[in-house]
Amino acid sequence: MFAPGTESLVKQAREIQEEELQRFYGRISKHLLSNKEVAVEVVDSLQRLHLIVSATKYARTLPPDLIKKLQTLLRSLSCPEQFQILSSAILRESLPLSLHTLSTELSQDSRALSYMASVVLSQAGNKEDLLPLCQHLLKFLESRQPEVQVPKHTLPILSKIFSFSPKILSEDQVNVVSRKLADWLRYASVHQGASMSSGGFFTSPRIRQPAPMTEVDGAVAGDFFTVLCVGQSYTEDQWMNMYTFSMMKNWLLTYDTEGTSNAESDDRSEVDSSVMSMVSATSSSSRLLPPKERLREKAFEYCHRLIEQSDRKALKRTDAELQKACLVESVAIMDIICNEDASYVYRAFPCIKALYGRLSPDLAFARALLPIAQFYLNHSETAAVDSEAVFYQVFTRFPAELFNEPMLAFEFVHFCLHNVSVLQEKVVIYRHSFPNLLKFLAWNSPGLISEYVELLPSLLAPETAIELLHSLLDLPCLAAALDLQHRSSCYPALDRAVWDQQGSKITASLDAFRQPSYRGLFLYILRPEAGTGDTIDRTHLQTLCKLHPPLIVDQYKELLEFVSTTTSIYSKENFYTHAVWVIGEYLSVSYDPRCTVELITSFFEGIEAVLFEITQVRQSSSPPCYSPRLLTVLMTALAKLASRSQDLIPRASLLLSKMRSFARSGPVAVYFSEEDTEEIITRAHELINLLKLPNVAQFVLAPSTHGDSPRWHRDTNAGLPQRMRAISGLLHNHSNFLPA
Repeated sequence: MFAPGTESLVKQAREIQEEELQRFYGRISKHLLSNKEVAVEVVDSLQRLHLIVSATKYARTLPPDLIKKLQTLLRSLSCPEQFQILSSAILRESLPLSLHTLSTELSQDSRALSYMASVVLSQAGNKEDLLPLCQHLLKFLESRQPEVQVPKHTLPILSKIFSFSPKILSEDQVNVVSRKLADWLRYASVHQGASMSSGGFFTSPRIRQPAPMTEVDGAVAGDFFTVLCVGQSYTEDQWMNMYTFSMMKNWLLTYDTEGTSNAESDDRSEVDSSVMSMVSATSSSSRLLPPKERLREKAFEYCHRLIEQSDRKALKRTDAELQKACLVESVAIMDIICNEDASYVYRAFPCIKALYGRLSPDLAFARALLPIAQFYLNHSETAAVDSEAVFYQVFTRFPAELFNEPMLAFEFVHFCLHNVSVLQEKVVIYRHSFPNLLKFLAWNSPGLISEYVELLPSLLAPETAIELLHSLLDLPCLAAALDLQHRSSCYPALDRAVWDQQGSKITASLDAFRQPSYRGLFLYILRPEAGTGDTIDRTHLQTLCKLHPPLIVDQYKELLEFVSTTTSIYSKENFYTHAVWVIGEYLSVSYDPRCTVELITSFFEGIEAVLFEITQVRQSSSPPCYSPRLLTVLMTALAKLASRSQDLIPRASLLLSKMRSFARSGPVAVYFSEEDTEEIITRAHELINLLKLPNVAQFVLAPSTHGDSPRWHRDTNAGLPQRMRAISGLLHNHSNFLPA
């Protein structure tokens, strides 16, 4: 959308009549022909002409004489630069094309050549259209005459040309350019450009001695020049050094794909990395390399130095931002070089690994960590380096904490798209990280929808497909939760005045976000991985299973996997306890005819293994990290399942008989109270006695249809304790079943 005044001007430019337009063309031609016109009037006329030719989606045809005068302005060495800028912009938008006319009379002046090239590049339709400009630029690079100075803008223009048409350069020309680029990268001056002193009233200005370049922290630059060297003015070769680095990534991707053969690369990769470093470090040996390999070597050394320079504390904020940009580019270039020649992997990894260790704690360097992740993805197997920690950070911390960074979101999603097949195959966390990845979409949805449409199929898996569907449906809830999380981090909880300024609805939502009763819901919506967390209260799982007992059989795979893992106890003991209770209570043929002996046995074996593992007592054992309630629930569930498949009773009795020695062991006795210990022993004793009479056990331990409240380890609301104690008392009168 334009501002009202601008929109009015654009509308006038679009609706101008042909007769008025021709008169305007005539006035401009007279202005350009006359030497008496004031520069301000010429600039005003050219600006209006540029608005007219660019305001419509189709190109306007200008009179031939006006086109010719604009071309003359473009070539002129004496006219103001603003005239050339406007002339170039007008010619790019208008007809007839100026491409062929300008290509035949290319200027030797650096400034004029850059504006002429912008017209040629915008109007070129094929390789032949660019050939004259390309050959003109290559003459400067191929010249061996020291007095021939390469125009400053040669490399940016050349970079545009081979990006448009990579095959425009022959093999010999690629070698020539590679040789020049290597020299500019490595051998630029380390002193600042010459500057003029102002002099005094009676003295004329004089040239000062060139000062040395400095690092970003103010120290004198000790090694060769790079883009992170700071000075008041720059020499021509330093400018060429900076231009070379800016185009290096594109150049290597375009022309370095046929460098070292695979066989040679494999042979060299076997050489010890320290030997390779010593050989490549000598400039005499590097000069003997073919042009492509020599450029590769110099680019690697340059990037290595930039990574070292990035560790310096910058004095200016702009230099600190430049350091981050150089890190991104340097790691990307080193990655390309290692893709072409595997021997560089062993030289690069110590540097990249140290860089990751330095940057990973600080999320301000998140965009610089993405190329590092790309490097690990491509080369960690070659170097036998573990990359799990890198990808864990990328797929957990980045989306969870930096979801509101639009540039990072864009680069992150494109990183995933570029490596989608490798991520699916090699990165375990990738497919389970979609709850986190969707945070970028929820916060930046308009700009990322098409990318996520392409990315979503790679996140699908049979075990997570349903959860992914629900996550997509929950995107509005995720966006709202992210907004609350972001606001909550910005506004302190104690500063109610700031909260109240956000409006009543937002204030109420922020209050809810901080309330413990809603914490589980928000944690689930903001979960980092699939298969973790839940939105329901646990004191509700029992109610749900009571209303619909077949749910146990419907979800038996997930439940069996959950209750058979001891890690579930340490991370979610409360929920685990309730899950075991509902299995013991409702896994019965009286609730679901699909409940087979095999299914009961599977759950029995899972719970048996967990109970056996957590009750092992060793000399070096640490105190138990779970409550007595969990033990009694596990024992009771085990006995209930055994009563429904009587072949399991001996196994259950054997495990229960070990509870007395466990409860009286040193670490357990210290951690549990005397009352808790007696309760564990009593419950084990009662269950063992009950299982001695299978028919009675089946009656006593059968699912109760009358209990409305959850049964904790005391089971105060159910008839089970009374039945068990009555039968135990009768049996105890005749024999002692208490295990030794």
